[in-house]
Amino acid sequence: MIKFPEYFMWGAATSAPQSEGYALNYGKSASTWDKWFEMHPEKFNGDQGPDSASDTYRLYKEDVQNMQKIGLNSFRTSIAWTRLMPDGEHVNPEAVAFYRDYFKRLKAANITPIINLFHFDMPWWLMEKGGWENRESVTAFARYAKTAFELFGDLVDRWTTFNEPIVHIECGYLTGYHYPDIIDFKKAVQVGYHTLLAHAAAVAEFRKVKPDGQIGIILNITPAYAKSDAPADLAAKEKADLLLAKSFLEPTVLGQVPPALITLLAEHQLTPVTEVGDRDLLAANRVDFIGVNYYQPLRVQAPTNPHFPALTTDDLYENYVWPERRINPYRGWEIYPEALYDVAMMMKNDYQNIPWYVSENGMGVADEERFMAADGEIQDDYRIEFMQEHLRQLHKAIADGSSCFGYHTWTFNDCWSWLNGFRNRYGFFRVDLEHNAQRTMKKSGHWYRQLTENNGF
Repeated sequence: MIKFPEYFMWGAATSAPQSEGYALNYGKSASTWDKWFEMHPEKFNGDQGPDSASDTYRLYKEDVQNMQKIGLNSFRTSIAWTRLMPDGEHVNPEAVAFYRDYFKRLKAANITPIINLFHFDMPWWLMEKGGWENRESVTAFARYAKTAFELFGDLVDRWTTFNEPIVHIECGYLTGYHYPDIIDFKKAVQVGYHTLLAHAAAVAEFRKVKPDGQIGIILNITPAYAKSDAPADLAAKEKADLLLAKSFLEPTVLGQVPPALITLLAEHQLTPVTEVGDRDLLAANRVDFIGVNYYQPLRVQAPTNPHFPALTTDDLYENYVWPERRINPYRGWEIYPEALYDVAMMMKNDYQNIPWYVSENGMGVADEERFMAADGEIQDDYRIEFMQEHLRQLHKAIADGSSCFGYHTWTFNDCWSWLNGFRNRYGFFRVDLEHNAQRTMKKSGHWYRQLTENNGF
């Protein structure tokens, strides 16, 4: 049997906008997702917007009980900025009551809450001012973070600032999958810079309010693999790693922006607007731990006909289809568990062996009803196999000295997923959208219970 360290954190992750529902009720104001769905519902799979999600706002008590059934000892979700502070200034008492009861029930069930502050859900009132393009967003986020720490710090010891900040940068300003759906490399860099400063400002507030707690950031670490050892392919890999991994890892763990990234941005006339004191803010506010979301590797090659200066990331590196790859056909993502070992070794060797955990890992599959048994249980053996393969690599990495303290899957309940709606399902529990979001445990839930009871498999 493969055994994991004592006190290993076994859990799952979700987010407020993808789980709660009641997107414009109980005092909550609109996020960019609410407004975008209102303006362009045709962009969303099956016209599925964020208004219902997994109905967790109504069913969170049942969800906590279900977490116990599959043996979770930890759980990550987020607070909705727009629910807690609908106008950015005043606190919504209904939100405070909801989150406090939610977190109390998690603790009473011996489930450690890890609470994240931002999961792509930019408040509309701030987006109208430019969102992360506007330096004001840094101050606004710090105010929100301080408020959350003060209101819930007695219940929550582990916090994270952002989930996958690269995603709202890339998808909002380079690929069109998030609002404002524009392609502007310069703005993308500025958005990334302000996000980084907002993170550091939130950490600074945390140290004042809750000096005995721990704070981190959730990063989607997608390790780049070059097509060949040719210098041009290796250069493409280096640029991909700088932009997609080191851009947030080095400032948050080591306290400074990578000099090579500063040089790269300057070469392409992409240097963001900065202020005196920014470097000191980053240097003084490093994280206690890192959450790593890992789904797939990034295979790159030298761009074939690049613009200079670069207009998009395609001018710095191009995707490469590895002939030997295995694919999850529903997402189009490569399944490559070996990369998780490489990430773990990178954390050990390049980032001071900082404590870290797998904050997301999972397999999305469409039309799971195909695998439903007569008793209504989804026989998701493919999900179990996916987890086993990744856990073997993780176990090997821990044995080789990487400081990993937990493994969280995406996700607990099937959840709403941005433009994709409910197209792909990831949960241990099926959510029946046609019957009041009824939860039914899948086969993987039973397997996860055994995993947590045995601390291995």
